Amino acid sequence: MKFILLVEGEAERVALPTFIERWLDPRLNQRVGVKPVKLRGSGKYVKEVAENVRDQLNSPDRKEIVAVIGLLDLYGLPDDFCPSGLSDAQARYNWAKQKLEGMVGQTKFRQFFAVHELEAWLLSDPSIFHRDVRKEFPASVKNPESVNFNQPPAQLLERLYQKKLGRPYRKVVDGRNLFSKLNPEIAYKKCPRLKEMLNEMLKLAKDSGI
Repeated sequence: MKFILLVEGEAERVALPTFIERWLDPRLNQRVGVKPVKLRGSGKYVKEVAENVRDQLNSPDRKEIVAVIGLLDLYGLPDDFCPSGLSDAQARYNWAKQKLEGMVGQTKFRQFFAVHELEAWLLSDPSIFHRDVRKEFPASVKNPESVNFNQPPAQLLERLYQKKLGRPYRKVVDGRNLFSKLNPEIAYKKCPRLKEMLNEMLKLAKDSGI
């Protein structure tokens, strides 16, 4: 049995499946796979998600699919997707989740968002970063999902890597290495939106008999 994980970029594709499996597997009676599918950017994701989910759930191995999970960065949503009056993260999250799930219209689909970016989950454990970088972390990393639209997590890391290490933060290479070090339970406890996604995946897996 497996989940299909729809993502927008390469960093998510290479880093997240094993990270999610490390949290799910100890809580289930058998292992469950997480198969990533990359839709190449948030704009293309929004346009193609409904068709992709339909194709996945009509594929020859559809009986092996627990559910299709969509994941986007809240920060990276196309500018014209959410109504202009929705500037609050909570309001944008709720509206966008309802909108995308309505567009897809499949009972086996759930949409989630990293608030404000995937890198917020990494900030939940400063110890996985180079000591010179973590010494510069602002106090807001104690609540990683509060690192916000003004300076989202990837931009924060880009600035600190350049300042302290003399090189850019590489979303794919550095992200994959950092996620391999990150204890999912630490991120789960500090990131409520990640917790929401993992709890729902766990429930779906158990309801399917895993």
